[in-house]
Amino acid sequence: MPVSFEVNGNNRSLKLDTRTTLLDALREHLHLTGTKKGCDHGQCGACTVIVNGERINSCLSLALQHQGDSITTIEGLGTPEKLHPMQAAFVKHDGYQCGYCTPGQICSAVSVLKEIERGVPSHVQADITGNAQPTNIEMRERMSGNICRCGAYSNIAEAMAEVAGAQA
Repeated sequence: MPVSFEVNGNNRSLKLDTRTTLLDALREHLHLTGTKKGCDHGQCGACTVIVNGERINSCLSLALQHQGDSITTIEGLGTPEKLHPMQAAFVKHDGYQCGYCTPGQICSAVSVLKEIERGVPSHVQADITGNAQPTNIEMRERMSGNICRCGAYSNIAEAMAEVAGAQA
């Protein structure tokens, strides 16, 4: 089946088997290997990408579901010459160790700050009016679907706090 979507600002058209996940379309068909295949069950977050401004686990989503969507992968956030602020903060705070989960962590972290900014509620949000703040506990709760087997969580939280502070 044909499918067309925008990936990192570029219009892309593919002809795919209807069972192809968005993750496999990105990695195997578009050769954007920054997005990682971890558990392939939506439990680790290594495959997190941003679709129409929302973070998703690309391993749980069929590519054909994203006809006309705007998709941002780690490759679309920044370049080695001009890092996205979250990428720069991850480097500064050593928010990675082996680096396998890092692309998903960064895509999720970028989206988490936007969720908080938009007032998307969470389970730990103290203010039920939708006036969430980028506190440590708030950001950690929202990032709970992204697993780092090396345990760089405190460094990831520091990177997010720096970017959140810069946005405030």
